[in-house]
Amino acid sequence: MGLKGKTALVTGSTKGIGKAIAIELAREGVHVLINGRSREAVEITVMEIQAEFPDTRPQNAAADLVDNQQREALLAKFPQVDLLINSMGIYEIRAYDDLSDDIWEHYIRTNVLAANRLTQFYLPSMLSNNDGRILFIASEEAVMPSGQMPHYAVTKSMLLSLAKSLSKLTKGSEVTVNTIMPGPTLSENVQQIIDGIYSQTDMTFKDKEKDFMSKNLPQSEIQRFIRPLEIGRLAAFLCSPYASAFKGSPIRMDGGMVPTIY
Repeated sequence: MGLKGKTALVTGSTKGIGKAIAIELAREGVHVLINGRSREAVEITVMEIQAEFPDTRPQNAAADLVDNQQREALLAKFPQVDLLINSMGIYEIRAYDDLSDDIWEHYIRTNVLAANRLTQFYLPSMLSNNDGRILFIASEEAVMPSGQMPHYAVTKSMLLSLAKSLSKLTKGSEVTVNTIMPGPTLSENVQQIIDGIYSQTDMTFKDKEKDFMSKNLPQSEIQRFIRPLEIGRLAAFLCSPYASAFKGSPIRMDGGMVPTIY
């Protein structure tokens, strides 16, 4: 992918989509900065990637990015990156009536403002170098809210708007700002939920997955959860020199969840 030797900060990269992206970038020879709130979990991931891709130099970038002091310390420690992947995010199913102002603010700070601050810091140097990639990880909820987690859907819609606005600043340069919108993905948490739902059966996970999708997500055209690895591969491509024509693009990888043609 022409990425060997680049440095990437991947937020929320100790598990799920973030970890898959970090692994796929390391596979391409990228030196990944692994981020998460737990220094121990980050270090474990760093060692895993170092063992699998010994020609790369993964580093521990542990920090709670919602905490201003920790975030600024991380930026001071790693003042230069070639690729910024904003994959950190939180979600939960919650009724609208249960959403207090504090919950709304927490989701906006976590899913939007932390990523915005990192982007605000790294974008100028990317533009100065005429080279760089910024990716936001959104969701199909950004364009097709289910109604089950409005606080989450709003923050993911905000990322689409932010990426489009920022892309305007990259006009005429080799810097790109884009957004990936994954559909339902088999994170560790999702797998635990599915196993819990079917804990009284001896079904294989494949059968559990098929039954769950048919009953709960019939609009999915692939009728399975997207694997984080698949999103990681897409992210690696979008970070590559071969994706320079993607500018401010909301790229859907939703398994056919969104029914519209655009």
